[in-house]
Amino acid sequence: MTQWGVHSDDFTRGIGFFNGARFFEAHEALEDVWRAAPAEQKKFWQGLVQLAVAFHHHSTGNRIGMRSVMERGMKNLDGYPNDFCGINLLSLKRSLEQWREALDKLQPAPSLPQIERSDSKSAG
Repeated sequence: MTQWGVHSDDFTRGIGFFNGARFFEAHEALEDVWRAAPAEQKKFWQGLVQLAVAFHHHSTGNRIGMRSVMERGMKNLDGYPNDFCGINLLSLKRSLEQWREALDKLQPAPSLPQIERSDSKSAG
């Protein structure tokens, strides 16, 4: 367990898979974190799972599914601090905003988002 009450192996694997563009595997690992997370963290972890699913849809060419699930994931991350559960949420949100803008304007996709670790001890 980590200081945030989640399984550190699944947490680390999930972020590694996400950052390596292995979004299906990231979804699986982060889903295990989500299921075991304390109640006050559920929406946060669900949002990360949804982002992994969204970018898996992107990798398979499912633009409509990608956009829909990305929006739900972004909504679930709203309201959490910029650094939460060891994740730099501000950086991730900025990247997702770039994706939203590119999709809205039918522009080329930006770089894939990365989940950056932070030094924050904040659990909410």
